[in-house]
Amino acid sequence: MTLTHPSPNFGERRGGQRPELVVIHYTAMDGCAAALDRLCDPTAEVSAHYLIDTDGRVLSLVDEAMRAWHAGQGSWGGRGDVNSRSIGVELVNRGAEPFAEPQIAALERLLADVLARWALSPQAVIGHSDMAPGRKGDPGPRFDWRRLALQGQSVWPEPAPPGNFFADVRHFGYPDLVPEALLAAFRLRFRPWAKGPLDDTDAALAADLATRFPATNSTGGA
Repeated sequence: MTLTHPSPNFGERRGGQRPELVVIHYTAMDGCAAALDRLCDPTAEVSAHYLIDTDGRVLSLVDEAMRAWHAGQGSWGGRGDVNSRSIGVELVNRGAEPFAEPQIAALERLLADVLARWALSPQAVIGHSDMAPGRKGDPGPRFDWRRLALQGQSVWPEPAPPGNFFADVRHFGYPDLVPEALLAAFRLRFRPWAKGPLDDTDAALAADLATRFPATNSTGGA
């Protein structure tokens, strides 16, 4: 069940843009009440379209047609102002613990509705850490991206002949940042427990992402 708890922290989507991404976050706060207070505090100037508690309760804070203030500085697919072209979903989680089953099941139901409503593909669903590498780490290493992919609500790579890792991850959508930040962001989502320098597994997975799921507006430059 979705409950409405309006936040004052929103505005018009700039330039007539419509949702083309869904950005997943964790709250990094102790409990739903604290997160709700912050997301609805006009002095904090942050919000999201949805907040999902650990018990699966979904709170609607900002109408999907409006611009919530969740993404901040960053880009995806070669384009910035992610707030104007995305829907933000916050999951109550401090960042270190596993995500609760009722919470993830509620997220899956919500994503099914959102993707259908806006005619979005699974590759539209990204993490905050994807669009803001080095600045943000949510939804973190414990978030099960492969589970979402099996539901058709995200993407998951299979090994392909390795190419230029950094060109491939940019073609997938990652911002044009220093190599260390790109590798860390990529691994956080697709190989969260991998260590050490760039390897053939990273390159093989990135090659598949670039081939099967290129971001429409990404240049894919080296």
